[in-house]
Amino acid sequence: MRATIVAVGMAVAVVANAQTYPAKPVRFVSPYPPGGANDILARIIGQKLGESLGQQIVIENRGGATGNIGADYVAKAPPDGYTILMGQASNLTINVSLMKMPYDPVKDLAPVTLVATTPNLLVVHPSFPVKTIKDLVALAKAKPGSINYASSGSGSAGHLAAELFKRVAHIEMVHIPYKGAAPALTDVVAGQAQLYFTSPISAQPFVKGGRLRMVAVTSLKRSPSMPDIPTVAESGYPDFDVVSWWGVLTPAAVPKEIIGKLHAEIVKVLALPEIKAKFADQGADVASDTPEQFAVYIKTEIAKWGKLIRELGVKSD
Repeated sequence: MRATIVAVGMAVAVVANAQTYPAKPVRFVSPYPPGGANDILARIIGQKLGESLGQQIVIENRGGATGNIGADYVAKAPPDGYTILMGQASNLTINVSLMKMPYDPVKDLAPVTLVATTPNLLVVHPSFPVKTIKDLVALAKAKPGSINYASSGSGSAGHLAAELFKRVAHIEMVHIPYKGAAPALTDVVAGQAQLYFTSPISAQPFVKGGRLRMVAVTSLKRSPSMPDIPTVAESGYPDFDVVSWWGVLTPAAVPKEIIGKLHAEIVKVLALPEIKAKFADQGADVASDTPEQFAVYIKTEIAKWGKLIRELGVKSD
């Protein structure tokens, strides 16, 4: 009898907390340094989400270990809905097959919703004599190993995209890993590395400023937000397909009622025309799904990337 009363009391408390949630600011953790795609998307969503929830959304950058430090911080945070994560393909699905993880992305985090998808964008320094995929392959074959490519870290989507491209095009390039998209872009803009398979979100300011040149996107079909940029697939490698994505998650034990409220408010924000326009301006496409669908998607992505990593023989530095 006593156990039943306690259980009922706990259930009532959960419902009450969900009804009053949020009663204080919410920390929105981006597990990468400022200036990268993850950080930009978190800030675009965070402002409107704060207005919708009636509480401040505080963006907190906790970069390092290809996203593992920030994601682990959220996984181990109190399960009250006041610490949430902007996760992405790299730290949620790719790292699993590359390194010993401090957290389990399936068991220790609860999916809320997917928020955005985008192909990787191949960009080069304006002085680099490459305007097409055909140009790149010809130069790489003429001067094997002379081309340096940047990535936001070993095991990142951009790293895997470049390694996959090396394999299908039968070329050699030298990998230069960085601790995040922002420092990688800085060195490509400075000419320290010649090219970079990166998120359009990170690259757009430099492209618009004429400091980087777009060559191709990595999805099978052209991106709706960049319809004039050819795909790697249509440039002679028909099965080439690498797409990045971002989504919101909480610690695993956050009550379903709070996850449901977060889901409803985030989906509402994503439907706003101004948010869709801001995403498109960054080269990203808005996406959303249910927590259940997102959970299945993460498991599917873990299996897909694991297979590719084994086939490519990619190792974490």
